[in-house]
Amino acid sequence: MAHQTLFAQEALTAAGWARNVRLEIDPAGRIAGVTADAKPEGIKVGALLPAPGNAHSHSFQRAMAGLTEYRSQAHDDFWTWRALMYHFVERLTPDDIEAIAAQVQMEMLEAGYAAIGEFHYLHHQPDGTPYDNPGELGERMFAAAAQTGIGYTHLPVLYMRGGMDDRPLAGGQRRFGNRLEQFEQLFELARSGLKQLPADARLGVAPHSLRAVNEKALSFTVGLDRTAPVHIHAAEQTGEVDEALTYLGARPVEWLLKTMNIDADWRLVHATQMTDTETAALAASGAGVVVCPITEANLGDGIFNAREYLSAGGALALGSDSNIRISLSEELRALEHSQRLRDRQRAVLATSEKSCGRAMLETAAAGGASALGRDAGRIETGALADLLALDSAAPALAGLSGDRMLDTWIFAGGDDLVTDVWAAGRHVVTSGAHIKRDAITTRFNAVMARLRGEL
Repeated sequence: MAHQTLFAQEALTAAGWARNVRLEIDPAGRIAGVTADAKPEGIKVGALLPAPGNAHSHSFQRAMAGLTEYRSQAHDDFWTWRALMYHFVERLTPDDIEAIAAQVQMEMLEAGYAAIGEFHYLHHQPDGTPYDNPGELGERMFAAAAQTGIGYTHLPVLYMRGGMDDRPLAGGQRRFGNRLEQFEQLFELARSGLKQLPADARLGVAPHSLRAVNEKALSFTVGLDRTAPVHIHAAEQTGEVDEALTYLGARPVEWLLKTMNIDADWRLVHATQMTDTETAALAASGAGVVVCPITEANLGDGIFNAREYLSAGGALALGSDSNIRISLSEELRALEHSQRLRDRQRAVLATSEKSCGRAMLETAAAGGASALGRDAGRIETGALADLLALDSAAPALAGLSGDRMLDTWIFAGGDDLVTDVWAAGRHVVTSGAHIKRDAITTRFNAVMARLRGEL
């Protein structure tokens, strides 16, 4: 990759807002220099921001977006949605999975995300039989990342049982299941496969949930040689909390804090069903949370205690989870709006120094980077160049700057205001479109035509 020079009319640097900023990106994809009050040269953009990573994605679920918005039973919730998802997943081939993943990654980049954490639990054929190459579906994810240029963190999922009562996996779950020795093989195959990607690719691990793994399996996954944290679904649903109370004698977050001594090497996904005591204790532990406000609203999960958690110093990242809607600005908006609806207040996540939009974006950028094992999330010398640019001359933003411009993008604008994105210095979105958009979309559309025709 060649050396790049960027010039931004304004930029949100690690030291705050600056005007007329020249930014240098070295061939390794890192920021080599940030100079304010500079003369225009190089690639010219409007407003330059640190680009967050999307820290929780199930890419294949993008293919079923919009197909479950009806009542299948008298009471419809996460669990009925999950049954439909398991039925859908049985139809997907390796080619389908790669095409869908590339589309998802492309859409994330165009929305302003620079990286993805793929919570990857599709491992086997529909009946649970491993492919001739056990790492087949992981390699399909890597191939998609190689095509899109997104910053990629692979989070292979360990899934061993159907619930805390140790019932066996059934139906669509069979594609997920592994014994410990099988999973260790998949993990090592992933380590080898990731070498085809740029050097910023990372490998974490994801024991799916306390429903899917026991204490021995959790300890096993924590001990694997990783370059990114441990991710686990936790306290997403009231039914999960009830199951944990019955079989573990404690709530999920309470049990993890006490039994696993979780720390900064852990990321809990969702955590929408926490008590105030758990919220404070989790923040104090150093463990981070990945919230997915659009999916959590779509599935009726509940509202994350964001104000309380952030006030206690907790680390927070964003994810798009089911990918029913991939939008960085909307994910941030939904996070703040959920707090407003709960508390009947405005500007809940703003601070005395920063507006809502700035406080959330900086939190998501720093939290996403740490969740994905990336040295990114800030505009300063030495950091990976994970960057997004906004069209500050667009009618929605014209005449605005600083926090007001950022707030207007998040609360009154949309992803069409994103003009450029760099992932570790790879300039993958220009003029609002991914550089390989046509090829990726053509392949995805062909897959979706077939899948939707089979419904």
